Amino acid sequence: MKTDPERKDIVTAHDTRDHAAKLLLDAYASGTPIAPLTQTFDGLTIEDAYEIQLAQIGSMVGGGRTIKGMKVGLTSAAMQNLLGVRQPDFGHLLDDFFFLEHEPIPLAGRFLQPRVEPEVAFVLKRPLRGPGVTAHEAIAAIDFVLPALEIVDSRIADWKISIVDTVADNASSGGLVLGSTPTPLHEVDLRLGGCVFRRNGQVVGTGAGGAVLGSPLSSLVWLANTVGALGTALEAGWVVLPGAVTAMVPVTAGDTFTATFGGLGSVTARFAREETTS
Repeated sequence: MKTDPERKDIVTAHDTRDHAAKLLLDAYASGTPIAPLTQTFDGLTIEDAYEIQLAQIGSMVGGGRTIKGMKVGLTSAAMQNLLGVRQPDFGHLLDDFFFLEHEPIPLAGRFLQPRVEPEVAFVLKRPLRGPGVTAHEAIAAIDFVLPALEIVDSRIADWKISIVDTVADNASSGGLVLGSTPTPLHEVDLRLGGCVFRRNGQVVGTGAGGAVLGSPLSSLVWLANTVGALGTALEAGWVVLPGAVTAMVPVTAGDTFTATFGGLGSVTARFAREETTS
């Protein structure tokens, strides 16, 4: 009996994606980073990477977790140049990614090699279904904006990521903290509004919304149209993180991060100190 070479290639690609997704899920469970997928598997594409990401999200949702939003990564020219790409990527935000301001965020058993970056978060009041979403339609769908701190994390050892690795790893998502004061979109200039980012009281970064694809709104439009072409809508009530306004900063136990945004106020993330045993 002859084997159809094309069918064999499809089966092999499916098996590779499943294997890669399992390696990443195991890294979550064990707390041990893995080698870059691009070193483990030959010929992985961006398409493969998104399928690997979706396989993990499907497993997580099947286990009882809920999608509460999405994030956009690689929105700065510096990060795109670093990874040799000319477009952003996206990932999913699940219900257990959300942490409250000022409450200690555990590191052990939750994060592998976390870093923090400040962002402006959109909260949607109506769905956005692409492709074909325009800027004015995106504006009409936004309920309010909040200052936010994203906790990025990588299941890839030492953050040695390519674009394929980070896409497969849910765009290096880890968690987020939202500020508590909502601001209507018309009350803030997202492009020119500045941000001062502090770690333990010391300034570690400054930036403005214009660093995010020229405007965080452009990032939201890109996301709606990109996932819309794949049959996914951005749902009412979802949080969208459009991209960082400064570089990310590594976290150690006991750190406190604060981002202060012009026109939006501030948001603080406090990480728990390491537990000591006597």
